Amino acid sequence: MRYPQTLLILLLFFLVEGSLFPWLLPSGWSGKAEISPHFVLIGIIYIAIYRNRHAALVYGLLFGFLQDLIYYGHMLGVHSFSMGLLGYLVGLSFARKRSSLLLTLSFTALAELAYGIMLYGIYRFFNVTDLPLTWILLKNIFPSLLLNLLFGLIIYVPARQFLEGSLRMKQDEEMSVG
Repeated sequence: MRYPQTLLILLLFFLVEGSLFPWLLPSGWSGKAEISPHFVLIGIIYIAIYRNRHAALVYGLLFGFLQDLIYYGHMLGVHSFSMGLLGYLVGLSFARKRSSLLLTLSFTALAELAYGIMLYGIYRFFNVTDLPLTWILLKNIFPSLLLNLLFGLIIYVPARQFLEGSLRMKQDEEMSVG
């Protein structure tokens, strides 16, 4: 199984999105848009598509809780709940289907959009924010969506080879035992 490698890759994504990426954004963009990289979420969506929904749920809960603890202090559990639920739902909708690049990126975009709206909805429900949804969509969710889709496109081939390769290894192990 490749669970330790998957865990290390997601941990690398987590570190890059939180520590390295803010230095890479041009300083002129501040104030115009609030771009939030969600590389871990992209990795979890790929796990849901190419491995299974249960693994995506576990990784989503784990890394979402890590984000809740380290980067966001408003409420505990918001990112954990959102990432876990989205990983599970995407994996549920991809059960026994072949996926193409376009279908994968479409589901990634929908999951990214749903993630932003879920976070906004939870924060709005608990009065953490009072910003209008249109402002959040234009200043944060859509710019972040474009960045994260670009990241998803860049890692598409290696992620698919890695995750489908681990699935083939599992099937070969089951065939040799059974």
